[in-house]
Amino acid sequence: MQRHCSLLIAALLATAAACGPTVIESHEVVPEHFALRLHPSNPHYFEHEGKPTVLVSSGEHYGALMNLDFDYVKYFDELHSKGLNHTRVFSATYREVAGNFGIVSNTLAPAPDRFIAPWPRSDRPGARDGLAKFDLTKWNQNYFDRLKNLLAEAESRGIIVELVLFCPYYNDSMWEVSPLNIANNINGVGDVSREQALTMTSAGLVEAQQAVAQKTVLELRNVRNVYFEICNEPYALNLVANDWQRNMAAIVAEADALSAARHIISMNYANGSAVIANHDPLVSLYNFHYSRPPESVGMNYALDLAIGNNETGFDGSADSTYRIQGWDFLFAGGALYNNLDYSFSVGHEPGDLDFQGKSPGGGSAALRSQLGHLRRFFEGLPFIEMAPDATTITSAPKDASARVLSTPDKTYAVYLHRGRIDPNAKPRYVVDSESRTSSLVLDLPTGRYSLTWTDPRTGAAVGESQLNHQGGAAQISTPAYSEDFALVIAAL
Repeated sequence: MQRHCSLLIAALLATAAACGPTVIESHEVVPEHFALRLHPSNPHYFEHEGKPTVLVSSGEHYGALMNLDFDYVKYFDELHSKGLNHTRVFSATYREVAGNFGIVSNTLAPAPDRFIAPWPRSDRPGARDGLAKFDLTKWNQNYFDRLKNLLAEAESRGIIVELVLFCPYYNDSMWEVSPLNIANNINGVGDVSREQALTMTSAGLVEAQQAVAQKTVLELRNVRNVYFEICNEPYALNLVANDWQRNMAAIVAEADALSAARHIISMNYANGSAVIANHDPLVSLYNFHYSRPPESVGMNYALDLAIGNNETGFDGSADSTYRIQGWDFLFAGGALYNNLDYSFSVGHEPGDLDFQGKSPGGGSAALRSQLGHLRRFFEGLPFIEMAPDATTITSAPKDASARVLSTPDKTYAVYLHRGRIDPNAKPRYVVDSESRTSSLVLDLPTGRYSLTWTDPRTGAAVGESQLNHQGGAAQISTPAYSEDFALVIAAL
């Protein structure tokens, strides 16, 4: 495996000197604790700018960087106004075309002349999108300037960006327009099928991929609100080789060693839930897609790393579906939740596109507000001191799911919801919205406690009381609720 000083990498980096520096110069040092990192006291969560944090969002379909028509400033304004602090962005080594996945106004499918890539177009016509081919021996500094400006605008609003470096080509239409396809560049790179594009098969293609990963990491060496995900859905259709992905992680880590503050490297591990096998020590965040119920967290909690659910959708358009999935995932001990929000598109950067029935998921201003309440709820907890607790609840309603995070003897946070997967329903995830009261039985130590009930839809407290408890089973009656509720029990 050749990872250092290949002829193509050397040529690319040498050529890049004309477009910007490729070696570390004297720059302001970013204190390590100000860049996003795993929290040193509890690595299941994050720390950013010296403060503990979870990442919560409902974000656009990843084209904010590559699509020149997308106004990411307005988009970030909307996320910030709702209290959200995360977004995913694809790097432009992959793009989609109109109609892919049935998405209306897909931001990942810009018009050919509005697509910006890490490489400039040459003067040679013939790319399959109707424009000139790309020159992979040069860097497009306009692209990297846009990337750095995007990250600066996000940082000014407290938003962490997941930069996804690669993505499998799910069908031929995506590989046909990739700059890395031999049909679209003048360098003879990428003479392979889409099934081989993210493998170690073609040395020239791997070298080009390594070079763009290196260049990207070096350009962002002083940026503190970004982390790098190696590949989106590498498990899809068995299109990504494990040795290729680990090689790219090593390339990123090697380049990042020159950074003022080291960045998190993420791997997207599976849809649903799975036990992580053969953990790569370069990776400190594993992301899952559609992890509902969120068993991916408990399955991998012993790794002492952050676990995220960085894409969910395809469960209809009801806000309650994605609100419940977000609250449930974080209460399982997860550190990151992102809903795929189809209300964002070009011309609708504030998230006001009416897509109902035309895209495979949800998204709305109301949902974003509800997820903002989730983040603020966590900020009100001493969550760095807390861990998933499977023993405190001894009895809960049979038709509901209940989870607890706790610091024993001090703080217990309870979340109960009535959402579930129904394989016979369309959409498969259904939520019971009938209003009712219930009772919970919790095993609590002797003491005095305050009880505060919260409505996840509004973030408002809907009940407060105190409990003088002699120890053992404590039966607690809930206020009237419909879909879900949250409860904090704090020792006095």
